[in-house]
Amino acid sequence: MTFRTDIEIARAAQKQPIQKIGARLGIPAEDLIPYGHDKAKVSQTFIRGLEGRPEGKLILVTAINPTPAGEGKTTTTVGLGDGLNRIGKRAVICIREASLGPNFGMKGGAAGGGLSQVVPMEDMNLHFTGDFHAITSAHNLLSAMIDNHIYWGNDLGLDARRITWRRVMDMNDRALRDIVVNLGGVANGFPRETGFDITVASEIMAILCLSEDLADLEWRLGNIVVGYRRDRSPVFCRDLKADGAMAVLLKDAMQPNLVQTIENNPAFVHGGPFANIAHGCNSVIATRTALRLADYVVTEAGFGADLGAEKFFDIKCRKAGLKPSAAVVVATIRALKMNGGVAKADLGQEDVAAVKRGCPNLGRHIANVKGFGVPVVVAINHFAGDTEAEIAAVRAYVAAQGAEAILCRHWAEGSAGIEDLAHRVVQLAETPSMFAPLYPDDMPLFEKMETVARRIYHAHEVIADHVIRDQLRAWEAAGYGTLPVCIAKTQYSFTTDPAILGAPEGHAVPVREVRLSAGAGFVVAICGEIRTMPGLPRTPAAEVIRLNDQGLIEGLF
Repeated sequence: MTFRTDIEIARAAQKQPIQKIGARLGIPAEDLIPYGHDKAKVSQTFIRGLEGRPEGKLILVTAINPTPAGEGKTTTTVGLGDGLNRIGKRAVICIREASLGPNFGMKGGAAGGGLSQVVPMEDMNLHFTGDFHAITSAHNLLSAMIDNHIYWGNDLGLDARRITWRRVMDMNDRALRDIVVNLGGVANGFPRETGFDITVASEIMAILCLSEDLADLEWRLGNIVVGYRRDRSPVFCRDLKADGAMAVLLKDAMQPNLVQTIENNPAFVHGGPFANIAHGCNSVIATRTALRLADYVVTEAGFGADLGAEKFFDIKCRKAGLKPSAAVVVATIRALKMNGGVAKADLGQEDVAAVKRGCPNLGRHIANVKGFGVPVVVAINHFAGDTEAEIAAVRAYVAAQGAEAILCRHWAEGSAGIEDLAHRVVQLAETPSMFAPLYPDDMPLFEKMETVARRIYHAHEVIADHVIRDQLRAWEAAGYGTLPVCIAKTQYSFTTDPAILGAPEGHAVPVREVRLSAGAGFVVAICGEIRTMPGLPRTPAAEVIRLNDQGLIEGLF
């Protein structure tokens, strides 16, 4: 059996004018800033006018640890939003924007798949409305102003050895991880070591995604710590007088993007921090806007629940005062078989025993979500080769964990294939949510890291040398001890070793570096070999992406 590709399905979509999509949510045409006919930004004026409205129910879609077999978290997020609309609920989807790095690297795009996609898919996976470019520019403006300040006399007394602000670009490029700038003599400044991160790891990205409005955005930008003086006192972005110009660059990027699904249901696509190296959630302003316009808002958190869901609960919900009503954990038979030891080339063969061996990974994620007090259901994202015996094994395992697993065929059938999940989510959302973050604000920073490692990863200990522990204590003394922690580690495992699948116990989590994101409002712990600037794979997707004779994009999906 042959299937149309995602990009073929997306191109065939019968899109409606974006003004019509906005009208369904009560957004007047004059409050939409169109980018072509099928996407638009929602004005800050309209968003401010929503203050005081009651909010709908927030549904989180998360997943098991990702594998090369695919899980379909975004596809299920889009499908569930369509499914809720199909059964008569007023639902909006909130997802993140796609980074160019993975698109031209290995992971691919972030618009869903099959008949459960957000369109225009090609635009979403390329430049979209330019938000990432604005974030990159604002970030690098601050970088330029730091070196410029030092060049013109360094009145603030910045110690060039203690500048913590790096540069960013929205592309995978390992060659830029560690560099030396200002070479070439006196006219070019004072040489120093620095490096690049990918834009999705930028603190500016996190600030944009956590800010409530433009005033909050500028305040947070001013709070960024760019480095330290010789006496270890911090120098802030506002000390360099960069915060105002940065806010100007981000003015339009702060406005959420409205698009539509293949079934013409509304979707907000805004912000895009990765969950393995950042906090992995779409913007607070998009989520809050959607909650005030709909009865149900379906959103996702990046990668597996150990990263994305934990950060959604402990950072986004904590900071924004959000209370999720239910959560969906996405799994596939194929991914569970890989967790059970089956090679990717052999996934087409029935192997119930391997499914059962892989189920503990799913069980760990179910238990972790329940640990936050949020009702949970499992979505089995159906693939054509799945057998009844394999599906029955997952259902039986999930039932033993006190939850329900529902087979979903939204990739092939759209909203018609996910109605059962939509009905179950409504039932769960009507039950009281006892949501609470994993740790209190006043817990010491290192203990917060230990709490996440032990309760979410089932690790035995967190390893950090005295330099890191001293740095954490110094930040606590400076008033940053109440911040949540954002753990950057591999997405493929509960450990820091991407090759260890399943549900390992008793391992160590080594912390290699800590970074203070004072503007965003969290402390980043970089663990194992994870990098905040990814590299391209041996055969990057960019090698096959091109324009065909009709001017259409090939190879993107």
